[in-house]
Amino acid sequence: MLRSSIIRASRSSASAIPSTATRQAIRMPRASSVVCIQQQSRQAHAISNPTLANIEKRWEAMPPQEQAELWMSLRDRMKVDWNEMTLQEKKAAYWIAFGPHGPRALPPPGETKKVALYTVIGILVSAVVFGLTRLGASAKHPRTMTKEWQEASEEYLKEQGTEPITGYKGMLVQSKPGPKGQFDDEE
Repeated sequence: MLRSSIIRASRSSASAIPSTATRQAIRMPRASSVVCIQQQSRQAHAISNPTLANIEKRWEAMPPQEQAELWMSLRDRMKVDWNEMTLQEKKAAYWIAFGPHGPRALPPPGETKKVALYTVIGILVSAVVFGLTRLGASAKHPRTMTKEWQEASEEYLKEQGTEPITGYKGMLVQSKPGPKGQFDDEE
């Protein structure tokens, strides 16, 4: 078709002389167009039923190369009129495209119970570690949380002039007085 249109175009214009590239295109058909015609005739054949039989059960066990070849042949087969496709081909194409395999696979039985069990075990282990940490810690509050320490900190902040514009009003004291003799061991 392309060849005849080029010939007609070159004949219709009397003043135009076809170039050497146009003459070569008229004489030599492209090799790729011949290959495409051969592939289309090959694709017109239906895929055999034994190849598609029980594809739902065999798909996961098939090697990836074989899966790719089957999918490519089905994809090429789907390019023709769907009325020419067999029922097996339609079912196989649908199952491969949308079936429960790969990322759409159903979880194995009992997976929900395992996830719940491991979550509970993780929470229990973290609770035990927290409890042991609290047991190992001293029951005594840090000495910086006593009322005396906080009052001394306020005095220090007032002396240093921490808030020069408004003046430090004191907001640190919020604890009860500590035990007597707490600051005796200081340097």
